[in-house]
Amino acid sequence: MCGIVGATAERSVSGILLEGLRRLEYRGYDSAGMAVWDGELIHRLRREGKVQALADALDGQPLTGSAGIAHTRWATHGKPSEHNAHPHMSGTSVAVVHNGIIENFEELKSELMISGYNFSSQTDTEVIAHLLDQAIKSGADHLSAVKDTVASLDGAFALGVIHEDKPGELIAARQGSPLVIGVGIGENFIASDQLALLPVTDRFMFLEEGDIAHLTRDEITVWDINGEIVEREVTQYKHATSATEKGKFKHFMMKEIYEQPTVTLAAFQDRIQDALVNERAFGEQAAPIFDQVKQIQIIACGTSYHAGLIAKYWMEGLAGIPCHVEVASEYRYRPVVIQEGTLFISISQSGETADTLAALRDVKDQILASLTICNVPGSSLVRESDLCLMTNAGPEIGVASTKAFTTQLVCLLLTTLVIGRRFKITEALERQIVESMMLLPALIEESLQMDSDIELMSQAFAEKQHSLFLGRGTLYPIAMEGALKLKEISYIHAEAYPAGELKHGPLALVDKDMPVVTVAPRNDMLDKLKANLQEVSARGGELFVFAGCTQKVQSGEGVHVLGMPDMPEILEPIVYTIPLQLLSYHVAVLKGTDVDQPRNLAKSVTVE
Repeated sequence: MCGIVGATAERSVSGILLEGLRRLEYRGYDSAGMAVWDGELIHRLRREGKVQALADALDGQPLTGSAGIAHTRWATHGKPSEHNAHPHMSGTSVAVVHNGIIENFEELKSELMISGYNFSSQTDTEVIAHLLDQAIKSGADHLSAVKDTVASLDGAFALGVIHEDKPGELIAARQGSPLVIGVGIGENFIASDQLALLPVTDRFMFLEEGDIAHLTRDEITVWDINGEIVEREVTQYKHATSATEKGKFKHFMMKEIYEQPTVTLAAFQDRIQDALVNERAFGEQAAPIFDQVKQIQIIACGTSYHAGLIAKYWMEGLAGIPCHVEVASEYRYRPVVIQEGTLFISISQSGETADTLAALRDVKDQILASLTICNVPGSSLVRESDLCLMTNAGPEIGVASTKAFTTQLVCLLLTTLVIGRRFKITEALERQIVESMMLLPALIEESLQMDSDIELMSQAFAEKQHSLFLGRGTLYPIAMEGALKLKEISYIHAEAYPAGELKHGPLALVDKDMPVVTVAPRNDMLDKLKANLQEVSARGGELFVFAGCTQKVQSGEGVHVLGMPDMPEILEPIVYTIPLQLLSYHVAVLKGTDVDQPRNLAKSVTVE
């Protein structure tokens, strides 16, 4: 959600901070700011709106100095405004940037006001700045003040702090919100996301829960939650920097849609050996863990939750394994009964999704083991799970997930096969499914050739306020995903239903102003779906049907059929996702919305 960048160097850091903020724009934000120590004083500049507004302000009021912090804010406490933007300061001596939520800020604020502190913002973050100032004035040194302040905070947070009396020093703290350290030569950095720092370093240190770090140009010291000095591993970022550039595309979302033939191949090609899935891809301890699995519990949020719903069809239908799927924000707040032999699978693009991470931590002592399907190496879910399978999608910048979703599905299918071989999946069936997966990149390429037809189709949605998506079987969660994409980036109200539920309510909404999108399966549910479509057509609804050429669904008055490539049924959920992504993209472009950074949304939801 919010984005932090910090730097201490021999050179001026304002350009580094600004570029870091630009690279964090995908996370979602409403204001941006920067504070830089110039050798004597801390100077601050903040602006509501895009990072470009801050960049324009810096042209007229440059900030020059060798240490600084910067931030893009996604409003929680207090509306988007310049006085609520970060960094926040106490007087002129201390500046702080903060991601997360301080749950006890009102109590702390009252105590600080009694002590004579005045507040210029509505944020919870300003409390941190004043607490730091209070501790320093009471005799604590810079580092001790941060440690004492962190101890008084309840909630989730990541912090970056500079003080005018500590030239070239930067302190960071992490509790519940992600924070990485970029390791340079004669300079060091902090950021919410390693992507922010790729222009200056490819070496990163991931802070653990409760860590506090002290950075100078030449040294990094980390204390763990127990106050002990610890060494954190430094890893090298392996993706090319071109992965974070748009290239020939107008938007990151379209670039990432078109990357799917490549990234879905990357998700499985190195995990296949002799036409079977290699269990070692999940971790050294995968085989003995999988031998004990009796049921699956999948936890996720948003798009990742839809991936989990499809996995349930595969786990139970193909493998014969009991599988439960739940939204993490509900699961973590209710009493749960966990049966013996439960493999807990978390799914997250970022690996930092707050509710998913909290759900894992809550049940660690009750489950057989944990497996995460994730796109970010070194993220919290990867570090805290027993097993992991990386999606290999590369950086996904567009807020509306595309390639992360399809690679999650590939990884979940691999997971189904390796666990299912202990249940109903025979070696012959596994080989058949693996051979089908080999067709996936070409099938996605073929579906992308529908782009111009879908762009034309999108014109029927541009002036509409509502839309309905229908599916059956594994394509019902795909209908859910299609509806989510449309509402995310075009701001059209869209809902998805199992087609068999039409007469149980949603049919009342169908008229000429409610376009209905349907994904048609190639199985014994097709005839039932055709009957559902007749119900829509009879009520004047305009139908847009994605169906295979062999499915004999014909265009007619009020019915528009877009032919999908012929494919094995197991691949339908992955391939049918592509045209729905294209539809949402083209509708959003027609409506003139911010495709890559839709309003009110953030890429990585790191707070509740």
